[in-house]
Amino acid sequence: MDKIDGMLTVFFDEPFWVGVFERSEDGRLSAAKVTFGAEPKDSEVFDYVLRNYCKLKFSPAVKAKTKKTADNPKRRQRNAQKQLGTAGIGTKSQQALKLMQEQMKTERRQLTKEQREAEKQRQFELKQQKRREKHKGH
Repeated sequence: MDKIDGMLTVFFDEPFWVGVFERSEDGRLSAAKVTFGAEPKDSEVFDYVLRNYCKLKFSPAVKAKTKKTADNPKRRQRNAQKQLGTAGIGTKSQQALKLMQEQMKTERRQLTKEQREAEKQRQFELKQQKRREKHKGH
């Protein structure tokens, strides 16, 4: 049976509040970053998760070790308190987000290169057409 774990970390990253969604499945972690702007209330975050979770663009998965936690409720409560005390996002999440950013960067570069080439070709065709029109007159 596959097990999927999800976690949302909301923190203040000058000047905005940012949320990082982490999703781990089969020992692979992927992340998505959301900028909230002003400090979101718990109800706003919950509403955002309900409405927009399926629309999030998660980064490509990176390998990550998953820790098995005991089902002891006190231990789970201690771990939750410990996680609330830590600020920032996990290193694996940062790696996943960086990988996604680099992929988007290469796609954008490729697209702009194609647009530049198309514009160059269009200019060349225009120049050739003008040349032909000038030549037709004689």
